[in-house]
Amino acid sequence: MPDNNLAIVILAAGQGTRMKSSTPKLLHPIAGVPLVGHVLATARALDAAHVVAVVRYERDRLAEVISSELPDSIIVDQDEVPGTGRAVEQAVDALPADFEGDVLVVNGDVPLLDADTLSALVARHREERTAATLLSAVLDDATGYGRIIRGESGGLDRIVEQKDASVEERAVREINAGVYLFTLGALRAQLANLTTDNAQGEKYLTDVVGLLRKAGNAVAAIPVAEPWLVEGVNDRAQLSAQALRLNSFIVRGWQMAGVTIQDPASTWIDLTVSLAPDVTVKPGTQLLGATAVETGAVIGPDTTLVDCEVGEGAEVKRTDATLAVIGAGASVGPFSFLRPGTILGADGKIGAFVETKNARIGAGSKVPHLSYVGDAEIGEQSNIGAGSIFANYDGVKKHSSVVGSHVRTGSHGVFVAPVRIGDGAYTGAGTVVRKDVPAGALAINVAPQRNMDGWTESHRPGTAAAEAAARAQHTSPEEN
Repeated sequence: MPDNNLAIVILAAGQGTRMKSSTPKLLHPIAGVPLVGHVLATARALDAAHVVAVVRYERDRLAEVISSELPDSIIVDQDEVPGTGRAVEQAVDALPADFEGDVLVVNGDVPLLDADTLSALVARHREERTAATLLSAVLDDATGYGRIIRGESGGLDRIVEQKDASVEERAVREINAGVYLFTLGALRAQLANLTTDNAQGEKYLTDVVGLLRKAGNAVAAIPVAEPWLVEGVNDRAQLSAQALRLNSFIVRGWQMAGVTIQDPASTWIDLTVSLAPDVTVKPGTQLLGATAVETGAVIGPDTTLVDCEVGEGAEVKRTDATLAVIGAGASVGPFSFLRPGTILGADGKIGAFVETKNARIGAGSKVPHLSYVGDAEIGEQSNIGAGSIFANYDGVKKHSSVVGSHVRTGSHGVFVAPVRIGDGAYTGAGTVVRKDVPAGALAINVAPQRNMDGWTESHRPGTAAAEAAARAQHTSPEEN
């Protein structure tokens, strides 16, 4: 059910300079989803009445992603006044005038914070009727974080930022996780009292907690069970750490759902992937994007599939494939490269060192090895000989070729598009097919072979080859 008394503010205005990237920090992906996308998914799960995202750096790129994920979200541009306090102040101003509920503030760079943790925060906040309830975490090394300072009774007294903390306060290991839940009226009243009188010259949202305490309002800090739940991403090392942790959860989830994953440490699976029970994933495999694999298929080892469909019982090994469809019972690899537009029919085969692109290969047809099939359609139960090339580009335009069903082509053939080969036709080894081949015909264009007797001995005298030739003829070079 929608929570009509909840609004969520997502802080997404920071530049993320420590990423050292031209891509905004919040658009760096983990598990196939941008950082901010994970936070948006959590917001969607909470089903709040309003979601407000505060943006600034690369605002158009961020706004596009946010609006795509949550079309009803409100985008707010942070002005020149720095600080999280100012960002929340602007977000509150953007809420509908008749909203009088609670405001949950989260950072856009905390991808593993889940809806269950936040739902528990909301329940605790409402149960205890506090003006502000926030999440905290206890770390072995709290350097760089704002500290939770508790009073003699153990309750939250204030939050002190690292740069403003005393020596004693810096020794505290409980840190502010940057996740806050405020009663709107209390929040709005204290936002007006924020100043920039601090080491960084910013309006700190953390100061609201101290102001609420001074005004006699109840506030609370709830430690999370695991610190990684609230870990943010500020650099690429932290990005990798969170990606690794999330991937381990994804892999284990699929294992519990009946998927065999032989080596979790070398297997990467995006959140958007779908796997049926009894799929087997071998070491060194990456399943990315919208890839879907059906029951009994075997993927890997050393395989990367991006936005691919793999049918029941198919086998794909040591293959790189993108936007490809692999039919039930089909076989792909090893060392195959399937480019976008490849469709392999049921029980078909794309073998070793084969590259395909915009290729429709019918049921039971085979491209066994050492071939390129581009911009082509192959019927059913046909076999393309080793080393075959579909020459689809004339230097200006791409052209397509069509091969019928039950066709047999010889090794090292070249099919110069556009060309059609009829059902049941054959081509000889080394044939360059430039004209259409009628159904049932044999196409050949091999020149007569000419043997020049004695060529090696006359043109390469004294070589090992000449001596071998002479021995084979039961003579010696001197006798010639």
